[in-house]
Amino acid sequence: MHSVKRVRQSPAAIQANKERERSKIVEYLALTNDVISRKKNKDWSKDALDATQRLLEKNPEFYTIWNYRRNILLNGIFPNSTSEQINNILTDELMLTTMALKEHPKVYWLWNHRRWCLQNTPDGPIVDERPSMQWRIDNWNKELAVVEKMLNADPRNFMAWNYRRYALASMPTQRPETAELAYTTRKISSSFSNFSAWHQRSKVYTSLWRSGQLDPVKSRDEELELIHNAIYTDPEDQSAWIYHRWLMGSGEDEKQLVRELTVIEELLSEQPDSKWCMDSLVYYNKLLLRKHRPHSTELKEKCLALLQQLEDIDPPRRYRYRESAEEIRRS
Repeated sequence: MHSVKRVRQSPAAIQANKERERSKIVEYLALTNDVISRKKNKDWSKDALDATQRLLEKNPEFYTIWNYRRNILLNGIFPNSTSEQINNILTDELMLTTMALKEHPKVYWLWNHRRWCLQNTPDGPIVDERPSMQWRIDNWNKELAVVEKMLNADPRNFMAWNYRRYALASMPTQRPETAELAYTTRKISSSFSNFSAWHQRSKVYTSLWRSGQLDPVKSRDEELELIHNAIYTDPEDQSAWIYHRWLMGSGEDEKQLVRELTVIEELLSEQPDSKWCMDSLVYYNKLLLRKHRPHSTELKEKCLALLQQLEDIDPPRRYRYRESAEEIRRS
């Protein structure tokens, strides 16, 4: 690490470290061979389950062993267990992966095992002589809380965001989508550069519009205010600009398109070297040309001037800008 002095080790210390590492490797290989042998012999015992846990604690990415662990539960443990015992076992499995996620938040197989546990939660407990859904409801509510803790620790963990969408869709008692809109607002307000939160927001809005719960025109105008705050706060952060393009769609609303162009032009006057301002002005002026003003020489000249500026400030992408300029000249 920077600013940390490297301590010179004696040959004896170096050799001792090597021996410790060699011992760990020998132990790991012996444990791996033991578990693989048990798997081949279809050992569904509690001892085999314990062995898989020891191995997965050392290597949580060993997906073959996760598969074997699930087979042990299905073939050896669950058949001799009551529904309540199965629920308790699955709760322990969730706790096992929760501990692992603290150190390995982006290991797919941990999230995958959690999905399996939740999907196999039995109905119960018995209420009025009938199985209730309480275990499932409790487990899914806890799961959402775990995901929220993961996102508090790393707001940009795309795997946790993806899993959150899965959890929300799978909950026995569905939460209102407006609650998820409020959640993404909090995440974006704390960091405008949280692309995953913007993406989640687009998913929620699409669903709300499709179901008729929100007026698309009114909600788009309100959403643009949030985006304006983001782009004025950090004009070079691409997250809000990409979301802005999604929100504007194909540019069918000419008045809205012109209004947004005015906002971006004002921002460019304050940030004259902003690549994203210029790039967005080209993008939206091209939409205006294509959709509403196909014969406007003024718009074409604006685009060409901006593309020349972009070539100057962003040389690595100059060929892209030149190609765009040629497209405008040919139109």
